[in-house]
Amino acid sequence: MSRFSSVLVANRGEIALRVIRTARAMGYRTLAVYSEADAGAPHIRAADDAACIGPAPATQSYLSIEAILKAAKELGAEAIHPGYGFLSESAEFARACDDAGLVFIGPPAEAIALMGNKAEAKRRMLDAGVPCVPGYEGEDQSEAALQAAAEKIGAPLMVKAAAGGGGRGMRLVEDLKTLPKALSAAASEAENAFGSGELILEKAILRPRHVEVQVFADDHGTTVHMGERDCSVQRRHQKVVEEAPCPVMTPALRADMGAAAVEAARAIGYRGAGTVEFLLGDDGQFYFLEMNTRLQVEHPVTELITGLDLVELQLRVAEGRPLGLTQDDIRLDGHAIEVRLYAEDPAKNFLPRTGQIRLCEPAQSEGLRFDMGVETGQEISPFYDPMIGKMIAWGPDREAARRRLVGGLKDSLLIGLTTNQRFLIDVLEDATFVDGQATTAFIDEHFPKARRAAPEATLQDAACAAALLYRLERDTHHAASLGVPAELLNWASGGPMPTRFVMGAGDTRFDVTVTPDEDGLLRIEAGETRHVIEVLTLTDTRCTLRLDGKSRSMGYIWQDGGAITLSRDGRVHDFQNQIALAASAEDAAGSGTIAAPMPGLVLEVSVAVGAKVAKGDVLAVIEAMKMQHEIRADMDGVVAAVDAADGLQVSAGDRLLQIDGDG
Repeated sequence: MSRFSSVLVANRGEIALRVIRTARAMGYRTLAVYSEADAGAPHIRAADDAACIGPAPATQSYLSIEAILKAAKELGAEAIHPGYGFLSESAEFARACDDAGLVFIGPPAEAIALMGNKAEAKRRMLDAGVPCVPGYEGEDQSEAALQAAAEKIGAPLMVKAAAGGGGRGMRLVEDLKTLPKALSAAASEAENAFGSGELILEKAILRPRHVEVQVFADDHGTTVHMGERDCSVQRRHQKVVEEAPCPVMTPALRADMGAAAVEAARAIGYRGAGTVEFLLGDDGQFYFLEMNTRLQVEHPVTELITGLDLVELQLRVAEGRPLGLTQDDIRLDGHAIEVRLYAEDPAKNFLPRTGQIRLCEPAQSEGLRFDMGVETGQEISPFYDPMIGKMIAWGPDREAARRRLVGGLKDSLLIGLTTNQRFLIDVLEDATFVDGQATTAFIDEHFPKARRAAPEATLQDAACAAALLYRLERDTHHAASLGVPAELLNWASGGPMPTRFVMGAGDTRFDVTVTPDEDGLLRIEAGETRHVIEVLTLTDTRCTLRLDGKSRSMGYIWQDGGAITLSRDGRVHDFQNQIALAASAEDAAGSGTIAAPMPGLVLEVSVAVGAKVAKGDVLAVIEAMKMQHEIRADMDGVVAAVDAADGLQVSAGDRLLQIDGDG
């Protein structure tokens, strides 16, 4: 037995929170580590104690074995859970934990090393009788050997890095004439990503399903599988949507695939949680792809259909206790689907995005589970994976789970930076996915760049934004007034008083007027277009408006200076009232203090202390609400102070520069 009472989680974000939650429930003392960039992260507060392990770059913190072991010693850890990513599949880290007298909550180092090399793993699986994709996994890595193997395999084929995953070091070769270029590119990418340029070749199984089987083994001779997960919906060979069970699985196929997965684990003396991944062809044939020697990102879907806590089982097995389950004990109930919420721009080839999450408010509904690693006000930094978290839905059948997940995504608020929220909704509502027919080619075939583009704001969106701004500003003024009865709101002795708003959204402007009537309705006019809006409910982050007789619920953030962001059904639009912006600048004219008229990012400061400026000169440029705003001098003078700098995030009212008019 390797009993322990304290667990250090050598990771960050949602997986750190996930492990800490179960470990604390089991009575363990929980310990966290964090980089300087994560000093205010939620997983630190969730743990009983925590230690900083270095600067923001992962190589100096979360990937530093020395730093983590030092923290473990300082905090009094007895066991280490690696989570996923970072060091979770590092045989060196597992050995270092063993050498330091720490229990590594994962498989033996030998199993990690073996399955971490695709070539060696495939050779071992072939010896164990596990079905494998025809290919080449030889030690001779010369171009001549690879070329000869490729000609024998035939096109199309896949070139893959032997030492890695996640789509890096991988190339599809559809014509053998392009093989030399693919070999060179894949080897270079693999060397940079994994420190090894070793490659394998495999026959390309076009449009397969990516199906993986969850396995678990203890030190008492028990190895079981817990059903499968379909992870076919991918972008750039990285998973986006996962579900369990697989939509096309049959009992016979599950039995065969599960048996192959169990045999793969037994063949390498496995212990703990692992995942054996397969490619499933449309002919029902399946082939070994790789084995992940850790807990998977998508493990919640298995938990929801089996009722098992996989982290709890990991801790149990790590202590040397029996798994306590047989294959007959495992039953699959219902269906679960998970999506990964990323800070990325689907329209720009899923380019990662950074910035502050101004509002993170997941939906609350039956059958939904959120594994989130961030919260309102937190920064998404460029140093780590941009995954914000995961939303998982369970239902008695696949369609019920899908509907719940779509509803949860539409009702969740993620405001402050570009995310894939709306893209995920579109994926889940696509007819091919609804029918359960998505393969690994699904996103490429069904979501070209044009379909991934964020929708432009409409006049109706602008009307709602203007109506909400009117109501919020009215309520603010009323709260600050002295003795004005509520019944006088929207009343004026001269009759209805229209208020003009010029709502800017990107490069588009919507010129509208808002006129209240005695019944509290807001009449919106934009040229010849008319709308009637009634504010039905209003909280700090959500509202329900009735637009021309139809209710629509949405989330919002309101900022000083006429800036408002609306979020509805995963679509987020930033609006800026240009009239308020101009008025703000005019009010500050002549003071010499140049302040930010709104929250934003300083793109450029064009003057320095001592520079002579004239009224109207451009001093700086701020990006806010997806628009660039020139900040101009409000008087003649000399620049006495510069507080702004390129790349600085500023709030409304922050001083940017000071001009001395006596110069």
